[in-house]
Amino acid sequence: MRKSVQLFSSKKVAPYVFTAPFVITFIVFFLYPTISTIIMSFQRIVPGEAKFVGFENYRILFDKTFYKAVSNTVVFTFWSVFILVTLPILLSVLVNYSITKFKNPLKMFIFLPAVVSTVVGGVIFRQIFGELDTSFMNSILSKFSIPPQQWTMKSSTGMLLMVLLAVWRWTGVNMLYFMAGLQNIPNELYESADIDGANWPHKFLHITLPSLQPVIVFVVLISVSAGLKMFEESYVFWQGSSPMNIGLTILGYIYREGISFGNLGLGSAAGLILLMMILIVSVIQLKYFGLLGKEEQ
Repeated sequence: MRKSVQLFSSKKVAPYVFTAPFVITFIVFFLYPTISTIIMSFQRIVPGEAKFVGFENYRILFDKTFYKAVSNTVVFTFWSVFILVTLPILLSVLVNYSITKFKNPLKMFIFLPAVVSTVVGGVIFRQIFGELDTSFMNSILSKFSIPPQQWTMKSSTGMLLMVLLAVWRWTGVNMLYFMAGLQNIPNELYESADIDGANWPHKFLHITLPSLQPVIVFVVLISVSAGLKMFEESYVFWQGSSPMNIGLTILGYIYREGISFGNLGLGSAAGLILLMMILIVSVIQLKYFGLLGKEEQ
């Protein structure tokens, strides 16, 4: 007993004890599922049987429906990332340097949608952008003699709804990230700029943005990853069956093929393609921002 206590208290064993929970979690929740997905992507799986079919499941690379899902996902990711970086930066600067007494209520108001579930948000948006002439947005359009829109029936307006829902939900979260970054910018930099006669745009471009670069990289990474994995924003509008696949995303394609149709092999192949897309985009971003391999230098 005494030897076992000495063994666990030794300096050689301690690092393994502390890292064991992370290693176990990594193996159980990432490594094992990834290996299983790779194996299933080369199989045709039916109840009670899994048959090896080689690269047959990867025929989705030439499937027009999968192309549509990839196209929708890329367009959604581009616009959502663009807005979810620029808008929170501007809002964080506005709120952080505002002297109004409504500063705290404004922060709470912007962050509030983040605690609302996507399903509830989807119900709200479906009421606002309903198909009926009496819906909120169509009523506003009618006041300007604009005909009512079938918001969820057209590709352009359908994409607009998904982007708006994502922006509505996550602007507050990203704003908090940028506000935390603003707290780390020394006031001396702005004071020196004031002495040199710099105006607000110059201070924003030459002090604020460069100082926020690590936060910007982080927000871009998580926003791109979330955009490529987008599913809920589409599902709450069309429940997995949008007209002409205008709301189909890669994750929606995986859900439809793997869960709804029971084609786990095809769904696994699509999942691996999505994983590779996320890894490639993440590496490109880190390389572009000069952070890849920075710790080794």
